[in-house]
Amino acid sequence: MKFYDKIRTFPGEIKILITFFVITLNIGFFTGIGFVKNTTHLNLKGIESQYLGNEKEEEAKVMKFKKSEKEILTVIHNHILSFSLIFFLLSGLLSLTSINKRWRSFLMIEPFVSIILTFGGIYLLWNGFLWFKYLIILSGTAMTLTFIMSSLIILKDSLFSGKIPN
Repeated sequence: MKFYDKIRTFPGEIKILITFFVITLNIGFFTGIGFVKNTTHLNLKGIESQYLGNEKEEEAKVMKFKKSEKEILTVIHNHILSFSLIFFLLSGLLSLTSINKRWRSFLMIEPFVSIILTFGGIYLLWNGFLWFKYLIILSGTAMTLTFIMSSLIILKDSLFSGKIPN
């Protein structure tokens, strides 16, 4: 078996597998972003009410209550584990791309920092540290941008370098 050092040197059928994996991963990721948009409206007030409730707002269209400790720990646990696996797999593929080593290293490490900041921030927000909602937005945005850039780089190397079989 031959060792391949970059995606662009992989056999065509492996490039196709990587392409479909990354596309499917993006569908799942952006379905989750749609859920976040639906539940928080992607704004500071929405993030706060999603975890701390909005029962004091008389004009609220949908009544939300503060998450219980069990609920918040379940959300954080599930997301940290699943995002860690998603970004580990994406980083593994990214390590096989032809981009600059420093840029590649940044894109491989940044999502793990953002995972900790985003979901640690949600826990601290839930515990009453309201200013963490700003960190949640910044780190969540950084995580999403890193996901997009990494996916595009992997797709570029798997789709536009070398021959793909008939």
